[in-house]
Amino acid sequence: GTVSARASDPSPEAVIADTVVARPACLAATVVGSVFFVVALPFAAISKSVDKTANALVLAPADATFKRPMGDLKSLGL
Repeated sequence: GTVSARASDPSPEAVIADTVVARPACLAATVVGSVFFVVALPFAAISKSVDKTANALVLAPADATFKRPMGDLKSLGL
């Protein structure tokens, strides 16, 4: 049988844009955020905000890179 596209399926253009632009940008944000996290870690530890700092600088960009469905640009605000 044929497989029909669901209304929620991403367009081919969205998948291409995600692959070529969004994923590499999210990966770069993860790497840069990791560097800033290491720099901010002593201050985050003093203020007892290590979890919030890690989430903002490392985990959120990593989730956008590795857990977000392909072509889902809406979750990035695009």
